[in-house]
Amino acid sequence: MKRIIFLFIATVTFVTSATAQGYKIDVNINGWQDTTLILGHYFNKKMLVNDTIDLDSNGNGTFTGEEKLPGGVYIIYMPDQNFFDIIIDDEQHFQIAADKSNPVNTLTVKNNKQEAAFNKYQRFIAKQQEKAKSLQEQIKTSPEDPSVADWKEELGSLSTEVNKQWDHITANNPNTFLASFITAMREVEIPDFAADKSLNDSIIQWKKYEYYKNHYFDNIDLKDDRLLRTPFFTNKLESFFTKTVFQMPDSLSKEAKRIVKLAEGNSEMEKYLIQYTFNLVNESKVMGMDAAMVDLAETFYLSGKADWVDQEFIDKLQDRVSKLKPNLLGNTAPDLKLYTPNKEAYKLSEVFANYTILVFWEPDCGHCKKEIPKIKELVYDKYQDKGVKVFAVYTQFETEHWTEFIEEKQLEEWINVYDPYNQSNFRNLYDIYSTPVIYVLDKDKNIVAKRIGAEQIPDFLDHQFNLVNK
Repeated sequence: MKRIIFLFIATVTFVTSATAQGYKIDVNINGWQDTTLILGHYFNKKMLVNDTIDLDSNGNGTFTGEEKLPGGVYIIYMPDQNFFDIIIDDEQHFQIAADKSNPVNTLTVKNNKQEAAFNKYQRFIAKQQEKAKSLQEQIKTSPEDPSVADWKEELGSLSTEVNKQWDHITANNPNTFLASFITAMREVEIPDFAADKSLNDSIIQWKKYEYYKNHYFDNIDLKDDRLLRTPFFTNKLESFFTKTVFQMPDSLSKEAKRIVKLAEGNSEMEKYLIQYTFNLVNESKVMGMDAAMVDLAETFYLSGKADWVDQEFIDKLQDRVSKLKPNLLGNTAPDLKLYTPNKEAYKLSEVFANYTILVFWEPDCGHCKKEIPKIKELVYDKYQDKGVKVFAVYTQFETEHWTEFIEEKQLEEWINVYDPYNQSNFRNLYDIYSTPVIYVLDKDKNIVAKRIGAEQIPDFLDHQFNLVNK
C-alpha cells in the first residue's frame, strides 16, 4: 500500500514538473469559433509568428510548446486582422478570455500577474488617449474659445497622471519585465540649464543636446533582451541614430560602440545592436559613411567579437574593407601613374590644382555619356580659372572610342589617361566596380568628396571656396 502511494506521489510530481516546462496559454475568444488564432511577438518593427491554433466551436484553444517563450510583448492576432497585446515572461501557464469586439477592455487573466497588471495599464492608457484626443479636437476646432487655456491645462494634467501611473506600476511590480518595459518608455528629463544666468542661449541649447544624447538610454536597460520583443525598441534606436546623433561617420561610430558596450554581458542584445548599427551605416546614403562602416566592421566583425557569422561573410567583409580603406574621406588619394593616348606619363600626385576632379569612366557606359559632358559644362568650364583641373581615367584598354569621345566632347584640356599596362591597381585603390565614379581632391590631394554626381560638384566647390575666403 505504501509503495502504491509512493508511486502515485512520484507520478504526480513528474506530471507537475513536466507541465511546468514550456508554455501553455489557454485562450477563449467570445465571438470567434472554428477559426485560426495566431500568437506572435514584436521584433525589429515586425511581427514574427510563434504559434498557430484552431479555435473550437466555443472559441477555445490552447497555445502550447515544449520550450518556454522568450520574454516580451506578444500579439494575439485574430482572423479579422485585429489584434491585442499581452505580456509573456516567467508565468507561461495561464488563461485569458476576451470578447472579439473589444479584447483589451473585456480581457480576463488567470495565473499571470504581469499580464493582469499590463492589461490594467492598457485600459488606463486607452482612456487617457481618448480624453487627450477629445481635448485636442476641441482646441483645434475652437481656438478662440475662452476655455482653451483650461483645455490645455487639462491636457497637461493627463501626462502627469500617466507619469503617476508609471510610478505606481514600477513600484508595485519590482524586478519584472513589466517594470522594465514601462521604464523604457519614459523620456529622459533634461536639467534646467537656463537657471545658470552665465550661459547664453547657444550654450544652453548645446548643453541640452549633449545631456539628452548622453543620457538617452538611461531608462532603457540594454542588458534586458526582452525589450527587443517590444513594439517600440527599434523605433527608439532609429530615433537616436537618425535624429539625435549628428549624421557624421565619427559620431555614429562612436555612439554605436558606446551602446554596444552598455549591452555587454547580454549576448542577444549585443548581437542585435551590432547588426543594427553596422547595417545602419553600411546602408547609409550619406557621403563618407563608409568610414563608419569600416570602423564598425573592424571593431565587431573582423576582431572576432561577432562570433556568430560564418567565415565566408568575414572573408567578403575583409575584402570590402581593404578596398574602402585607401579611399576614405580625409585620406590622401592613392597615387596613380597613368598614360595619355600618346603614352605620355602623368602622376596624380604631381597635378598642381586647387581642386582636382578625379573621374573614372568609359565612353561605352550609358551613364558616363551623360555625366562626363556635365562635368565639362558645369564644373570645368566654370571653375578652371579657379584652379580646378580634371584627371579623367579611362578604365578600359581599347583607345579608339575613348579618343573619339574626347574629341567629340572637346575634353582635350583635361588630363585624359588610362592604364595600358594594367599596373596601377586603380580599381582596388579607388573601389571601382562600376562607372562613372567621381572623387574631389584638395590641393594636397586629400579626398574631400567621393562618389557624387556632376550636378553636386558646383555647390560643393562653392562651399569650399567660400570657406577659404572667409
